[in-house]
Amino acid sequence: MRVYLPATLPALARLLRTGQIGPAPVRGFAVTPALREWYASGDLEELEYVAMTHAARASLRMLADDPVAPRRRVVLAVDVPDDQVDHNGGFDEPTVVEIQAPVPVDRVVSGHVDDLLAVTDIGEAADAVPAADKGDDDAQFLVDGAEGHELLWYATQELAYLVE
Repeated sequence: MRVYLPATLPALARLLRTGQIGPAPVRGFAVTPALREWYASGDLEELEYVAMTHAARASLRMLADDPVAPRRRVVLAVDVPDDQVDHNGGFDEPTVVEIQAPVPVDRVVSGHVDDLLAVTDIGEAADAVPAADKGDDDAQFLVDGAEGHELLWYATQELAYLVE
């Protein structure tokens, strides 16, 4: 199953250093039966984009919690055996899954990272997350605006260059 894992550049560096993402359970986002039902008209590519967008939002929250991390969202696409993935989010969180084992680095199939041109907007959005959670419309506008930046695709052999 393809799962999208939210991360930050320091978390990516840790993965490359330790060789795995963990400990289990590892929270991620994927195309689940609930997502297929919720978004009935979408093809697989559209559904995967929805799951990756949810992972990018989770990465933004990770940036809000780590003020020293570079202001670039990171999403790692991983392929894991279906029997290691649980989905209990239902329709409230149709993309949320938990991987029941640490994810080895060789399961990473690609990385998706903000362009350097997005750093200012992503930083403002990360700073606005707490206020947006409290209902501040201006802060929510900044958070939503982060999604206007598409994540760039990186092959696995390129990921090390992002953390140097």
